[in-house]
Amino acid sequence: MTYVINEPCIGTKDISCVEVCPVDCIHPTPDEADFDEHAQLYIDPAECIDCDACVEACPVDAITSEDQVPPEWQQYIEINAAYYRNGPA
Repeated sequence: MTYVINEPCIGTKDISCVEVCPVDCIHPTPDEADFDEHAQLYIDPAECIDCDACVEACPVDAITSEDQVPPEWQQYIEINAAYYRNGPA
């Protein structure tokens, strides 16, 4: 299971989650060229180790485990995965 960044991150992009991730699986980071091109951050489902650190750090409660994403945010599971499948913008 992995974690998913959902709608509350849009427009916020607080990097608290990036700073605490032990496996560096949340992107884009502020020092990456495509940071300003995205409205939110994304968690790599293949790299996430399900440690929960990002959940605790997120100030807007945008991160949930994949199996607990609310029905209205289900599309964010694919949105997060697609960022890594398609590569940075």
